[in-house]
Amino acid sequence: MNSTVSKQFIFIGGKPILAYTIDAFEKSSLIDKIVLVINEAEIEKCKKIIVNKYNYKKLMKIVPGGKERQNSVFNGLKVLPSETNLVAIHDGARFLITPDIIDRAVRDAYDSNGVIVAMPIQDTIKETNSNKIISKTFNRDRLWAAQTPQVFPYSIIMKAHEKAREDNFFGTDDASLVERLGYEVDIV
Repeated sequence: MNSTVSKQFIFIGGKPILAYTIDAFEKSSLIDKIVLVINEAEIEKCKKIIVNKYNYKKLMKIVPGGKERQNSVFNGLKVLPSETNLVAIHDGARFLITPDIIDRAVRDAYDSNGVIVAMPIQDTIKETNSNKIISKTFNRDRLWAAQTPQVFPYSIIMKAHEKAREDNFFGTDDASLVERLGYEVDIV
């Protein structure tokens, strides 16, 4: 998206994208608290155009983000109480999320090591070598595009992030951090 405005602050229908996202989590019957992780330079803007305007009841804290997405998630995890049961990690710019999808992911996560929302891949996916010669075509019937929220027991996702930091490993999503510890993550 070509814009000088961060995606989550773009207005659609008179409302910032992030406000729609927070609304879905506010309406979810299985979400107790919300921690917003925002670029430090945009925290005051977030408070002014979203937090102060919409009076969210579940908003616990606003935390400054990190250099990479993974650092930002870790910053959010660190402010949660250690007795936290489950954590739903969501990209604030993904505003089409619904309370029903959130609730389904959270419900499924109670009996697992983690759950991610995902969509089946419709495109054919190719792997190439360094010369851009196709070396493999994947069976798309078994491929999924990872989305958010990604929901995990707090103890597992915190351990996964701590281990990734220790190993200087950067995953493409939170599930990849959990997977590398040997845990199975489900798709919903």
